[in-house]
Amino acid sequence: MTAPYPLLRLRRTRATAWSRALHREVLVTPADLIWPLFVTEGSGVEQPIASLPGVSRWSVDGIVARAKEAVAAGIPCLALFPNTQPDRRSHDGKEALNPDNLMCRAIRAIKDACGDDIGVLTDVALDPYTSHGQDGLIDEAGYVLNDATVEVLVGQSLNQAAAGADVIAPSDMMDGRIGLIREALEGNGHVNVQIMSYAAKYASAFYGPFRDAVGSSGLLKGDKKTYQMDPGNAEEALREVESDLAEGADSVMVKPGLPYLDIAVRVKETFGVPVFAYQVSGEYAMIEAAVAAGAGDRNGLVLETLLAFKRAGCSGVLTYHALHAARLLGA
Repeated sequence: MTAPYPLLRLRRTRATAWSRALHREVLVTPADLIWPLFVTEGSGVEQPIASLPGVSRWSVDGIVARAKEAVAAGIPCLALFPNTQPDRRSHDGKEALNPDNLMCRAIRAIKDACGDDIGVLTDVALDPYTSHGQDGLIDEAGYVLNDATVEVLVGQSLNQAAAGADVIAPSDMMDGRIGLIREALEGNGHVNVQIMSYAAKYASAFYGPFRDAVGSSGLLKGDKKTYQMDPGNAEEALREVESDLAEGADSVMVKPGLPYLDIAVRVKETFGVPVFAYQVSGEYAMIEAAVAAGAGDRNGLVLETLLAFKRAGCSGVLTYHALHAARLLGA
């Protein structure tokens, strides 16, 4: 029986590889990736992280080698996180202000070796430096103090910018910190240093391996629910993003990634600004656990999740699979 209208066959464009490539709506390239790296003390040091199989802490010379690998693979930016030694941690996190701290030495070494061939994004928060594992200064009851913390974060940001950081990424979730950091950067000649705000950062169960990596896991007293967002809230995320953009953020981040794709979509549709997602340590570890159990193919899982971020409107993704993905995409 002949239909009175042309038969709609949506499978026509899927029938061959060349046609699928031609009609593909979203593409991922190495230029969409930011590679998070963990820095530790020493020389020639690689410390594998048990809860993040395939990920290590590297001494500064190793970080420089990773930066050169990233450049060769087409990755445009690294995100640095320090594993501060216990004797450098304190109640007030003052090591964050040391111009020769681990983070600053790593920034300078990367810039000396690679110049502007790669960007350096630096974490601004106090949890890698405090003896109590919280992202800010605390009172006697353990409550994180907002305004006192922001003062230190401003100094930390200036310290990293002076060392050569290209992007300051405050992950602390204190109120008002973006505006004060922006003002301080402008006032100290760092007008081209970007701010990527962790604007919608949730109090998530997916951060465990990261805390192992930076050495704060066993130190944390209590939780971070008084400053990181409630996982049940979406409208609040839009208010957080709106506030950070008004204060001078150049781009915003949603963290974690896959469980919060709806937030990434809403932020992009509402504000039309560059949105980044952090495929966090727990997400990475789940993929690796699936691969180890024979429940999935690493290449397929990595590339499909990256496509999901791009399809949701993200400009880029912070992922521990960045080098592996970039090599797959460049092949």
